[in-house]
Amino acid sequence: MTILITGGDGYVGWPAALRIADQTDDRVLLVDNFGRREWVEDVGATSATPVASIDERLDAAREVHGLTNLSFVEGDLAEKSFVDELLTVHEPEVVVHTAAQPSAPYSQINGERANYTQHNNLQATRNLLWGLEEHDLTDTHFVETTTTGVYGAPEFPIPEGGAAMENQGERDDVPFPNMGGSWYHATKGFDAQNMRLAHTQFDIPISDVRTAIVYGTETEETREDDRLKTRFDFDYYFGTVTHRFCAQAVAGYPVTVYGKGEQRKPFISLEDAVEGLAEVALTDPNERPEGLTVYNQVTRAISIVEIAETIADVGSEYDLDVDVEHFENPRDEDETHKMEIENDRYADLIGGQSQSFEDGVGDIFETLTRYADTIEAHEDRFLPGVLSED
Repeated sequence: MTILITGGDGYVGWPAALRIADQTDDRVLLVDNFGRREWVEDVGATSATPVASIDERLDAAREVHGLTNLSFVEGDLAEKSFVDELLTVHEPEVVVHTAAQPSAPYSQINGERANYTQHNNLQATRNLLWGLEEHDLTDTHFVETTTTGVYGAPEFPIPEGGAAMENQGERDDVPFPNMGGSWYHATKGFDAQNMRLAHTQFDIPISDVRTAIVYGTETEETREDDRLKTRFDFDYYFGTVTHRFCAQAVAGYPVTVYGKGEQRKPFISLEDAVEGLAEVALTDPNERPEGLTVYNQVTRAISIVEIAETIADVGSEYDLDVDVEHFENPRDEDETHKMEIENDRYADLIGGQSQSFEDGVGDIFETLTRYADTIEAHEDRFLPGVLSED
């Protein structure tokens, strides 16, 4: 059996590949075109943690964890001919699709990058789904990390997947509407619809894993060797809010909260995200839910101001004097929105949260204090800036 992991060089894809390979004797094949490395360079930023080459990563996986079932192929999933060859040669029984241009701010820079994001993300998913149909692989379990961002910020509790709609006295369950707020988030909403079509028309088993904002630097597998570390982006475009705040703290900057910062966002630790993907990918076909299943890959909702205050508290344990400052909010958003999101199906899958937010922040500081020089050399990337030449 072959398990294909797309985006296998990425922040979530690489540690997920390690976890899956460690829990199975089956072949785990990674595919990537190293786009994330190029996009981050494009905005003049860098990973705080040194990112080893894919060959060095695979060597370390073999030497440290004895993972001889990991292999890699380079290619662009937006090219149909590559996907056709990939599926013909390897005939995967599970596809874990984590590959995408994942940054909402990057997709908002200009029309060129919005177009690129939508073409890259949508074309890759369509090529894979149609490829499974055209190569008679419709029993292959297709797992994709979409995003909780497709839900937007509704004023009611967010269901795990669909929603009930009432009109003129009639009621039905319908897919949740795509309410994402960026050109990137729109791609994941379209992916969700395309996966629904692929299940309806081709009968492909689908798991739509709607991933919250992921925080953290380590998983059980990556701790053992620096060559196994995943990337850590802290710039405005690719660094998520927790990561940017932690990097600001390490660099001696105040943690900047826009407005009241009382709005809550969905979060999950890297450890819990990786564990969930492994559970979904390795579930016995006879035991997994039938049809199309949506998981809200989130462990809790946290307010922006709570994030900042937690970072200040944990930072003191690492001799960091962290100030939290509030600035006028440049965004048009509800600064007090209390998001509620259902996650029973996902919580049952992973057996509950294994890493608290406080412990995750501790992991981040444990890592970033080793690479403070890198952060300080790129501290101008905390806010939007001039892009490097294309």
